[in-house]
Amino acid sequence: MSRAVQSVLDRYAEGVPCAELAAAFREHRRWTGDDPRLLLAEAAASTTGQRFLGGVKPTVERFREAFVATDRVASFADIAALDLEDDDLVAAFGAQRKRRVLLEAAGVLSARPEADDPAALLGWAETADHYRYDEDPIGAIAGVGPSTFQFLRQLAGVETLTPDPTAVALIDAVADALESSPLDTGTDLRTIASGEWLAVESSYSALEIDRLAWWTFTDADDREAVLAVHESATKR
Repeated sequence: MSRAVQSVLDRYAEGVPCAELAAAFREHRRWTGDDPRLLLAEAAASTTGQRFLGGVKPTVERFREAFVATDRVASFADIAALDLEDDDLVAAFGAQRKRRVLLEAAGVLSARPEADDPAALLGWAETADHYRYDEDPIGAIAGVGPSTFQFLRQLAGVETLTPDPTAVALIDAVADALESSPLDTGTDLRTIASGEWLAVESSYSALEIDRLAWWTFTDADDREAVLAVHESATKR
């Protein structure tokens, strides 16, 4: 462990519930709960870079109302069997890229050997190699980059970091505060590697560093609104 790295991260983490935020992912204490259909839909909805409140959440809600609540899809296999141009699917997701990611990823996961969909999602997420994401059957899907790949693994409950703009901002800030380090956010994979290096050199896990980055570099009003969505859903 590096005292310098720990000290810098501690300064950013003061007053931030990093452990609780990470646990919410690991324990599925988020607005989509542990429903694998909704977890996959949330990852697919994020592929075009939309914000959570204005884009991802409404998309998943439309999908839930049209397909999950009506029992049109009970499994990944059912999702994979949908027509890409299904009217309800188009109405829920809009962009073809998001629809294709949803259907093709569902097909990959439905073909896994695990006994059920939750186990299939977790089994994939635990063994997926983000450094070779493009060789992975889900990573190879057009529209799935490192961020979507990592986000889906997080949603499955895996301890990892997503190379989004907040992670880049935190890693760059830590790099500026250190006299020297191998931190590099020049590419998505280097950003992930840098987050993992910080986890090795400190008491924070990769997922805690991810959540610290989100908390620190997300607008405070947006952050509170997102937290309110998760809190409200888990109290139902």
